[in-house]
Amino acid sequence: MSKNLYHVLGVTKEASDTEIKSAYRKLARKYHPDLNKDNKEAAEKFKEISCAYDILGDKEKRKKYDNNEIDCDGKPTGYGAGFGGGQYAGGNPFGGGTYTYSGGAGSNFDFSSIFGDDIFSAFSGGDARGFRGFGGASSRRPSKGDDLTYTMRIDFITAALGGEKTISLNGKNLNVKIPAGTTDGQTLRLKGLGAASMNGGANGDVLITLNVDKHPYFSTEGNNVLLELPISVKEAVLGAKVTVPTISGKVAVKIPPYSSSGEKLRLKGKGIKNKNGQGDEIILLKIISPKSPDSELEKVLGNMKDENIRNF
Repeated sequence: MSKNLYHVLGVTKEASDTEIKSAYRKLARKYHPDLNKDNKEAAEKFKEISCAYDILGDKEKRKKYDNNEIDCDGKPTGYGAGFGGGQYAGGNPFGGGTYTYSGGAGSNFDFSSIFGDDIFSAFSGGDARGFRGFGGASSRRPSKGDDLTYTMRIDFITAALGGEKTISLNGKNLNVKIPAGTTDGQTLRLKGLGAASMNGGANGDVLITLNVDKHPYFSTEGNNVLLELPISVKEAVLGAKVTVPTISGKVAVKIPPYSSSGEKLRLKGKGIKNKNGQGDEIILLKIISPKSPDSELEKVLGNMKDENIRNF
């Protein structure tokens, strides 16, 4: 039974081009002969995954393969199978020197398109600038280093006002600037601070996912900060001056007489300030009845005339 090239690379048929390339890179590093001296099985595996990527890494070939127009060796269906007698010229096929692979699906495979020309020198110390694909043309294609990921927890106030945190990643201390108005799950990118390239390309980036802790009484809506403010029956009826928290400190607020639960007060400019503008703090009033019986309050309320406050 003919092998399945997607299974060779350990991906599904629905895998994206990026996923296929990533899978190939991992396998190629694992089975590279310079890391598996005198291991024939590793050499065969390396050749197999290289041939698989030669087809699946090429959009036109992959389309033909998916449509059964070519087989797993890149040959038109009905014309046989196998590796096609491909061979590497120049002695040891994986040592330093000039590489030319001929025949089979890998006849025009360019390793530098994945790793850059220094892949072989990175493994064996040899000069891989002579590595050649079909037609003897050499190329240098530096590839970007891998991105590194990190998850950081921050408190609500730091997320709202912005700040700076220090993290340790791969033995390095990095200062991370938290922008004001950061939301839970937001990702920051530190360009060029990721893994180094294998062949002289640009460094990868550091991707930091921020998890924002919930606050005991604040929440946000865009750049506005929301606060539910409990008030007593007395404060609601007679009005009052109370102290409330904001993300930048405490302020005094006047509760208008005869306030109702659900009414809102707005503190201009006390919300989040960032590139998207300046928010406010929105205070939602919530009347709280006494927790214990109060005979005087009951007497006063009992003497109040009934008022129709419902319209249904």
